[in-house]
Amino acid sequence: MSPLTPSSAEPYAAIHAATRVHRANHGCGAYTFEDGPALRQLAARWKPKRILELGTALGYTACCLAGGSTSAQVDTIEADAEHVALARDQIERAGLSGRIAVHHGRFKNILATLKPEYDLAFFDGFAPDPFEIGVVRKLLARGGVLICANLQLASPSMARQLLDDLDDHARWQQEPLIEGGSTRVCIKRKP
Repeated sequence: MSPLTPSSAEPYAAIHAATRVHRANHGCGAYTFEDGPALRQLAARWKPKRILELGTALGYTACCLAGGSTSAQVDTIEADAEHVALARDQIERAGLSGRIAVHHGRFKNILATLKPEYDLAFFDGFAPDPFEIGVVRKLLARGGVLICANLQLASPSMARQLLDDLDDHARWQQEPLIEGGSTRVCIKRKP
């Protein structure tokens, strides 16, 4: 396999494009996050050592996060076996297979096996579930960053529950939104 040839503006653009082509051909829900540069900037700002991602697709955002924090180890979770294989291939081509582990399985099952103290977590797997976000919060270190996409995909009652939790200033410090204002960025306060 030949390594990807990144551009300085968007080093993982080939993975982003491959995800779009795959989704069109596969007819699946592997939508790609639209603000990879913001993820890289956030990772560069906080310099996390351990990153957790829920929703791998073909590995675009895992690479963005690893690219932003060059000493980070990324654990990313994906339920679709074909996506896992494609992500592992893309991640290897990007030269990041030594720092990104793709876990195959359902979020709930894989989360139960992970050790706490992640510095940054990114949720981009369809609609966030309040239970899963609660587990992710427990896995985050104090001062850890949660980036939560797809709130608009949750049912109205789930979205309200999630927003009530993420807006709780005793639990989270709010940061500016990314991805055109649709993705929350929160810092975990003391439990």
